[in-house]
Amino acid sequence: MGWHPSDLPWSEFERRLSGTAPLVADPVTIEYGDGSDAPSWMRSRPRYEPPSKIVPQPSTVDYAELHCHTNFSFLDGASQPEELAEEAYRLSLKGLAVTDHDGFYGVVRFSAAAQELGLPTIFGAELSLDLPGPQNGEPDPAGRHLLVLARGPEGYSRLSRVISLAQLAGGEKGRPVYDLDEVAKTLAGHVLVLTGCRKGHVPAALREGGTAAAAPELARLATLFGGDSVAVELTQHGYPDDDERNDALAELARRYRLPTVATGNVHYAEPGGHRLAQALAAVRARRSLDELDGWLPATGIAHLRSGDEMAARFAAYPGAVTRAAAFGAELAFDLNLVAPRLPDCEVGEGHTEMSWLRHLTEQGALRRYGTRAARPDAYRQLDHELDMVEKLGFPGYFLIVHDIVEFCRGENIYCQGRGSAANSAVCYALGITNVDAVRWELLFERFLAPERDGLPDIDLDIESDRREEAIQHVYRKYDRHHTAQVANVIAYRPRSAVRDMARAFGFSASRSTTGVRQRWPTSTTSPATWSSTRTSCRPSPDTSASTPVAW
Repeated sequence: MGWHPSDLPWSEFERRLSGTAPLVADPVTIEYGDGSDAPSWMRSRPRYEPPSKIVPQPSTVDYAELHCHTNFSFLDGASQPEELAEEAYRLSLKGLAVTDHDGFYGVVRFSAAAQELGLPTIFGAELSLDLPGPQNGEPDPAGRHLLVLARGPEGYSRLSRVISLAQLAGGEKGRPVYDLDEVAKTLAGHVLVLTGCRKGHVPAALREGGTAAAAPELARLATLFGGDSVAVELTQHGYPDDDERNDALAELARRYRLPTVATGNVHYAEPGGHRLAQALAAVRARRSLDELDGWLPATGIAHLRSGDEMAARFAAYPGAVTRAAAFGAELAFDLNLVAPRLPDCEVGEGHTEMSWLRHLTEQGALRRYGTRAARPDAYRQLDHELDMVEKLGFPGYFLIVHDIVEFCRGENIYCQGRGSAANSAVCYALGITNVDAVRWELLFERFLAPERDGLPDIDLDIESDRREEAIQHVYRKYDRHHTAQVANVIAYRPRSAVRDMARAFGFSASRSTTGVRQRWPTSTTSPATWSSTRTSCRPSPDTSASTPVAW
């Protein structure tokens, strides 16, 4: 059997399912059209603008949420980073941590939204240890979780390195490989570790062997990371054994003189996100909601809560909520403080990076413009640009790009700089671009200015058939552990989203779209900003298990 859609266009089908306004097919908005599944289709994300109607509700208890997943935890979190930041602001939280699985995928969007809202930001990750393989398709993914929160930019940098090395060591997508002892050596003193959800080492041991099994696991974490860097996490998701488990964890915390901290183990911003989270879990497990029912959480309470509500829920554990706020204040920092540290560049004898850049620019200017006497206008612009580069501390960046261009030129590989770099006379003199910014009176400040944050953007187009040679040159010169390729997070195409969600609701690919339209929950929007990875429905013959999914 094949897929037999109706005559309704996919764009209109998706619009009706999501409840959005009709699309206007004009040259300005067409990029937000149906998207199809063509690789050439793209969607530009506009700058974040905070909603004007959000009114913070007063709270008498300070609270910061330290355990929260966005939808960048693939098919696990159900809310966009912006939605979580907005709800945290509405609830008057003192801070919000994004702790997606094995990566910092959503932190840039989260940080941008939080900055506009004035919400303190905390950055961390939930590391997946002891994975036997990629976990997509598993109703209850295996492995142990370690929740880690960065203490400032240094902690963020170290945690980023730990995650990157684990992803490389895994050898396949979705299976990072961590060594807990090595992780602790790198992160100790620079992170706060929470004992985590039911898959954390301590809660899992408690469930399997009681306090006798959990105590050594807690002692191990305290030994590895330091007693002042471990906190015992208490959560309540409406399970019958929540109170019993939290009582046991609080007793262990007292025994080892460790603080308790309350979290929501959040997977969606508002209570209404529960239904979408369940559907995502079904897509991840490649099962229908009926087949996955025994694994799903019994209640939909993994959402953000105010300090007052958290204090009421954790009244039996004095200080757990206010300690979360205190940790939030301690750990919060601005992501803009995290800047890449460029490698030292090779320079001529007796030169600094800046003096060497000036030397190379002078040599290139002689070829491009002639002498200072012949082209004083060009040299005035070059001096102005070089002074700006020196003031902002970016000479090494220009030297690295120049090195790549020189390698390509020496190997007869076509390489051409483009974009705003064409506004720079220095880039023209160095041979990075071939547009004379002086002749065409281009505005250098569009490329580099004190008001612009971070390094300038120099794009190099390298011929596709020989691009790998340039990549290998960079690896050889700067080491593989100090270089990276940028990865895109591709949005779910509407057609793929409809098909996968239809399977989650129990419809085969051969069923008409009319049936899907009748069953789709009207309160949810179409999935966005997850992954383009396709899944298929592979029901399990065993639907009697009662273990809940990992939130």
